Amino acid sequence: MDFTLSEEQQMFAETARSLFADTCTPDHWRRLMEAGQSRDPARWQAIVETGFTQLLLPESAGGLGLGELDFALIAEAAGSVALPDPLVESAGIASPMLAALAPDHPALADPSATIAIQHPANPFVADADSAAAIILHRDGQAFVATRDQVRLMRRDSIDPFRRLFAVEWSEATPLGTGDWNLALDRGALFAAAQGLGLAQRAVDMGVAYAKERQQFGKPIGSYQAVKHHLASAQVAIEFARPVVYAAAAQIGQRDAFSQARISHAKIVALEAADQAARTSIQVHGAMGYSWEVDVHLFLKRALALTNCWGTPAFHRARVAERLFSRPAGPDQTFAREAA
Repeated sequence: MDFTLSEEQQMFAETARSLFADTCTPDHWRRLMEAGQSRDPARWQAIVETGFTQLLLPESAGGLGLGELDFALIAEAAGSVALPDPLVESAGIASPMLAALAPDHPALADPSATIAIQHPANPFVADADSAAAIILHRDGQAFVATRDQVRLMRRDSIDPFRRLFAVEWSEATPLGTGDWNLALDRGALFAAAQGLGLAQRAVDMGVAYAKERQQFGKPIGSYQAVKHHLASAQVAIEFARPVVYAAAAQIGQRDAFSQARISHAKIVALEAADQAARTSIQVHGAMGYSWEVDVHLFLKRALALTNCWGTPAFHRARVAERLFSRPAGPDQTFAREAA
């Protein structure tokens, strides 16, 4: 299978990396934390103008009609800066689901509006307080409500930029039977893509510090113990990246094989992110655990993403179900269910 990215995909990815690198620096994080906010209006407007919020929406709903692999590249770039804005869950999961159920919903007509989603896989709803619409679930059915139709109760997260809420509601507009499995697959896939970005940024920060920090008259990066830790983290990233891209390319199969690939991707990408962040913290020494060093934010985001959109145990079970109930072996790497 050819996983070579097209010129258009590479262009979108580079645009995202440049935009996020310019508008989401550690200085931005600290200003937002001091103000108790999670979104920068100027950055969000720039994100909207690039078309990222409409990338997965069908053209009939005013979107670009692109696919999950295209959006996974944007999610990876978002992970590399630990983007606080709710781009991934709104544009990658909630908006496409709402477009499939209610393509004429007013929230879809505004590219700057965000949509939150209450999913059975997650105990709390992310960024519900700033959403123009909230997709709700009850007994497998989907509903949609506005902010004033629900009661929100804030819940703490290990990630200071992840705004979580318990949602209570009684009245909402019914949408019919929602495709909760597809939403889960997209959520897990894009969490994995963010994990790749988090992991690479953590390693890059560790390498930069190892080149700069001197001990016994030479950079600590010249010592094998430091080099081996960072190299091991980079190897984990390189092994995880093709797994994530393969899962993104074949999510449309909607079978046990593609679901196992998505679960595999989430497991290995977020394990790589955890390893990379912990390694980078260790390279920074005791100060790596302090607020003065930014790498702790990447570890916290990795921990938060690990347990949303399916726990590791849930995803290991999906991989096991595919291995134990379907043919396995090298010739089955990209297998699919018979038509």
